[in-house]
Amino acid sequence: MAKKIGAKTPDSIFNEMLAGIEQAKQDIFVISEESRQSYEKMKDELEDVRINIARVIEDGDVLEEKTRAARRRLAEVSQFFNSFTESQVRQVYEQANNLQVQLSLNRNEEKKYRQKRDKLQRRLQVLLQTIERAESLVNQINVAGSYLTSDFENADEAVGKNKSSQDYSLRIIEAQEEERKRLSREIHDGPAQMMANVLLRSDLIEKTYREKGPEPAFQEITSLKDMVRQALTEVRRIIYDLRPMALDDLGLVPTLKKYLDTIEEYNKGIRMDFQSIGKEVRLPNKYETAIFRLVQEGISNAIRHGKSSEITVEMDWLKDQVKITVTDNGTGFDQGIVKHQSFGLAGMRERIELVEGEFFINSSPGNGTVLMFHIPFEKGI
Repeated sequence: MAKKIGAKTPDSIFNEMLAGIEQAKQDIFVISEESRQSYEKMKDELEDVRINIARVIEDGDVLEEKTRAARRRLAEVSQFFNSFTESQVRQVYEQANNLQVQLSLNRNEEKKYRQKRDKLQRRLQVLLQTIERAESLVNQINVAGSYLTSDFENADEAVGKNKSSQDYSLRIIEAQEEERKRLSREIHDGPAQMMANVLLRSDLIEKTYREKGPEPAFQEITSLKDMVRQALTEVRRIIYDLRPMALDDLGLVPTLKKYLDTIEEYNKGIRMDFQSIGKEVRLPNKYETAIFRLVQEGISNAIRHGKSSEITVEMDWLKDQVKITVTDNGTGFDQGIVKHQSFGLAGMRERIELVEGEFFINSSPGNGTVLMFHIPFEKGI
């Protein structure tokens, strides 16, 4: 007789599956964080080892020079043995022998530090691979969870979708997760590291005050303020990349000018040029956001993929539309190859469709790239 299985609704089964996926993600995250902490600690240890190697090599060079001098002196004593007293001969021999022993110990110490350095480097490589694998797994789990949830909630509608639509949805989720990962790394490598340094410097200030008095401590406080100011600048830059607050307060043109100035500041060797022709008007929020993101994506591609050194952004305000042109002197690309493979270009087209605009590209290998966006808006805005 068959055993009776407890009845479960599809919703409960699906929720249990998602809970398992979420738990797995949390476990992997813990492993990633523990590995990252070990990695940072091991990096500091490796730096100490490298400092010790440099010190030992420097000491070894001095010892080697002294040993050579002692050998020359020993050869001189041996050649004119009768010209020296027994005490002088013994002293020369003992000095040469002691220096030789010290040099041998120095070489052994250097060898041990080099072995330790090599071992740490191998362990760091393994840890880094572990962290990268963990991040990749979390990313894949997030993609799978989001995709399953979306697919389950829209099961009836999803049946009628073709494969290309599914692939595009998956790529959107992947891009979101990649952006989250990029942002977490920026925060970890930027403000988080700076704040950790602030804590260390605050301890140093206390120690300086106790040991050397208020004047040196005040100098350390001045340096600490500069570090906090840098951290604040970095946080503001990250926030600006997410959503420039000036877009709501000042409008599109001033925000773009400020953004281009920021790009120039953070990318030495790149020259940005901005022109706004015609009477500027404030557009609805979705238009201004779409235009800003289009320009942002175009500039990002020009720098990251095109290796451009000069980028020009031109806005031409007409009666019922605004034309935006982003021109760069980068490497360009073959439109026949890249057109259907670039997610960035596909994302631009999606944004253009949302505001019922038009998108044109002119590019070829070695000749830079020109992006043109035509964004219509209602009369009388």
